[in-house]
Amino acid sequence: MKATFTDTQAGYLIKVQLQQIGPDLLLVITGGDHPHVGTVTTLSPQSAAQTIRFPSHDGRLHKDGLLAKVLAKQIQPMLKGTCTITAGVHVNQISQRQIDMASTKAKILGQQVARWLKQHPVQVTPPSYYGADEQPH
Repeated sequence: MKATFTDTQAGYLIKVQLQQIGPDLLLVITGGDHPHVGTVTTLSPQSAAQTIRFPSHDGRLHKDGLLAKVLAKQIQPMLKGTCTITAGVHVNQISQRQIDMASTKAKILGQQVARWLKQHPVQVTPPSYYGADEQPH
């Protein structure tokens, strides 16, 4: 199942694309003038969020994981499996107001995703494995 959520406050778009893969979730956060993959954040119901930050154009590391962590905190209690979040938002000549609004936008999007997850609960069926005395034919 797939869904898309958007926020356009402060003069720029941030979009979250959600895809359910079995019991797991893939969330793609993009937006601004130059969407990209700046960070990858992973978490599960039992494990804290961990983020890998890729190098930026000037050698610094991308900060998009901050958005992912805001969203992750809101949805972690609802997870049935793992969650991977890629994030990349770049706004040309971003203002301080737009920077300050980024976490608010992420919270709003997190609320939208959480609401959707409550309305569309993941139906998890356990995989089947061979027994100790069984093998593929």
